[in-house]
Amino acid sequence: MFKKTIIAGSVAMVAGSLSGHALAAEYKGPDLKGETITITCPWTGAEEGMFKKVVANFEKKTGAVVKHSCSQSSEQQIVIDIKAGSPTNISTFPQPGLAANMAAIGGLVPLGDKVRDLVKKDFAAGDSWADLGTYTNKEGKKDFYGIFFNVNLKSLVWYIPENFKEKGYKIPKTMEELQELTKKIAASGEKPWCIGLGSDAATGWPATDWVEDMMLRTQTPDVYDGWVANTVKFNDPRVIEAIETYGWFAKNDAYVDGGSKAVATVTFKDSPKGMFGSPPKCYMHRQASFIPAFFPEGKQEEADFFYFPSFASKKLGNPVLGGGTIMTITKDSKGARAWMEYLMHPEASEIWMAEGGFLTPMKSVNLDKYKTKQLRKQGEIFLNATTFRFDGSDLMPGAVGAGSFWKGMVNYSGGQSAKEVADEIQKSWDAIK
Repeated sequence: MFKKTIIAGSVAMVAGSLSGHALAAEYKGPDLKGETITITCPWTGAEEGMFKKVVANFEKKTGAVVKHSCSQSSEQQIVIDIKAGSPTNISTFPQPGLAANMAAIGGLVPLGDKVRDLVKKDFAAGDSWADLGTYTNKEGKKDFYGIFFNVNLKSLVWYIPENFKEKGYKIPKTMEELQELTKKIAASGEKPWCIGLGSDAATGWPATDWVEDMMLRTQTPDVYDGWVANTVKFNDPRVIEAIETYGWFAKNDAYVDGGSKAVATVTFKDSPKGMFGSPPKCYMHRQASFIPAFFPEGKQEEADFFYFPSFASKKLGNPVLGGGTIMTITKDSKGARAWMEYLMHPEASEIWMAEGGFLTPMKSVNLDKYKTKQLRKQGEIFLNATTFRFDGSDLMPGAVGAGSFWKGMVNYSGGQSAKEVADEIQKSWDAIK
């Protein structure tokens, strides 16, 4: 959840070559024999193995040597190295907030307007991804610094198709239809939803995702951005509306397995298991793309998902909430520029897509490269998005996003009003010096 030198000539070089290579069927990189590129990254275990295949293809096509250092503490190491003046060529941030902090102290190298324009052209959801890679530097000027590589999706509702089929329930296409389905299931005497906020010291975070999704479905993207930056206060009526829209689902005893009071005590890992019972304890579970890892063993194939829909009446399109890793140049070189060029070619993404555990908003990739039908379907949700926004709590100050916001959602489940919770969260923000 969590450089110094600008080479004008190489900026022009990469901007020009990117526009050509991005449309090529096969990546044909420059001759980089004798070049060594260093990369800091967060991927470990199987993910690191998949990333190595992306690296190996680049080395094969260019002759460069790529040395990568991946660890779960990579973001701390990036900050240490930048401040010491000895960063790697490429630094991979697990969220854009930290990248923005490093840009503000002169730690990132701008990629240039032509690269930004290519991202705007080839990444879905309007200018969302280009904006997420644009930060203010230490001179107070905004520049484009980063390309997202491997993203994740949060705006999903999981269900068991056989359960829906048996009851004759249809996949809702709008939030209004989802609310009607919720009422219909409850009227039959069953529980529509399984919701659990428990996560040890991080208890409460699943509800922050609900609220963030509701902010994107009740307000325009600029209001969401203002909320994340606190120019729109946490106790603004528009934020309270989003919390209460989440509460429409979570604070109704008839709608939640175990009743509304159980929401704060059931763990996020256990909460979806109710869908797999016979009879099921619930019919739907809103959670990100990672949640199948916590489904009952051998039951993953029984589940499917649909897009967490928006309100037709509000006409806000198809907003998507998620996260992802962003790659930046932290020490400029010809090889570093070539690596960023490589990221903008679909081949780099398609290698990892074929291995699984990878999603991209790039429109130029071949969707048939996704390892599974579910991954392809999630990729299509990204491509159909009209707006993408990063997990808001991850972008807020830690004392809020990973503190009072989590706690406030637990208190909301416990009986406090949305206004009381929002007032307390805003007080914690105001206390930050």
